[in-house]
Amino acid sequence: MAQRSVSASATENGLGMEVAFTRIFDAPRQLVFKVWTDPRHLAEWWGPHGFTSPRCEWEARPGGRIHVDMRGPDGRVYPMSGRFQEVVEPERLVFIASALDESGKSLFEMLNTVTFAENGGKTVLTLTARVVASTPNAPQYLKGLEMGWTQSLERLSVQVDKALSTESA
Repeated sequence: MAQRSVSASATENGLGMEVAFTRIFDAPRQLVFKVWTDPRHLAEWWGPHGFTSPRCEWEARPGGRIHVDMRGPDGRVYPMSGRFQEVVEPERLVFIASALDESGKSLFEMLNTVTFAENGGKTVLTLTARVVASTPNAPQYLKGLEMGWTQSLERLSVQVDKALSTESA
């Protein structure tokens, strides 16, 4: 089951834009949290369909560094950097992520909050992503924000299923 919402209160350059998603995984909360925080798992699901993550640095601890290079089907690389603000295993992640341009400068920053709630052996994951800093070039990239997260969460679901079957074997 998936639910999503998009805020319409964004400014012209995307500042204040917010997307929120809720997904239910038929897997224990600890496992879903691990698939979200282990860079080996994350590299398998981060990004829209057809994208890969050849560089995936993901230090899930307060102050921990984030750097992910997403490579699109056309070979173009979309780098992202950031830092974790809060990590409460297996309940909550809060991190700032910055999409970078070709020169390594931030196009926009997003505050991401992910919660993992246990519900009868299943996990209710809620993700909220809000643009907290933006540049004039950001809107062309923000157009794909909802689709990108939707597809990433679909890929997360597949990765959770793989991890679950590996643990069960």
